[in-house]
Amino acid sequence: MADRAWEQRAKRAFDVTVAATGLLVSSPILVGAALTIRTSMGSPVFFRQQRPGLGGELFEVVKFRTMTDGPGADASRLTPLGSRLRSLSVDELPQLWNVLRGDMSLVGPRPLLPEYLPLYNERQRRRHEVRPGITGLAQVNGRNLTTWPERLELDACYVDDWSMSLDIRILLDTARTVVRREGVSADDHATMPRFTGRETPLSD
Repeated sequence: MADRAWEQRAKRAFDVTVAATGLLVSSPILVGAALTIRTSMGSPVFFRQQRPGLGGELFEVVKFRTMTDGPGADASRLTPLGSRLRSLSVDELPQLWNVLRGDMSLVGPRPLLPEYLPLYNERQRRRHEVRPGITGLAQVNGRNLTTWPERLELDACYVDDWSMSLDIRILLDTARTVVRREGVSADDHATMPRFTGRETPLSD
């Protein structure tokens, strides 16, 4: 238990150090992206939405806006600029602020929609035993091309097997995935189809 507690403190210290450094280093990209979004899409520049984090507690996730407002499927509202930002994962950079605040970690299960909470089975709910991450085990194993059962099982496996060495490996794999622009979206979707809870044969 003492070793686990030390690792958790080390993870938080690592998160803060890397997030602060990342915000500083990427500040020209952040400013450039913000100005380009403001010029081409108008306000708001940032997309803000309530998402469940550690223990299912809600927090406000911050990303660059990539879609127009209004009706229609996400894929139809995704702008060319937004598609470009997503393919390079630039839209995720503002979440480094969420990491500094303690809402998120660099690595962990991606924060999903609050409406999914009652749809998870017992194992899938384990994803909320850790802070959500900017990247995670699912993001380096298919990203948005996985099925929901596969993705949520990878999240649970991360909770089971978490270690600092696993986090570092996932971060290195994430860099390769971003460079190769792999798994950005499923066919006909901006990211993935919505989770309905009917995709998994597991039960409580």
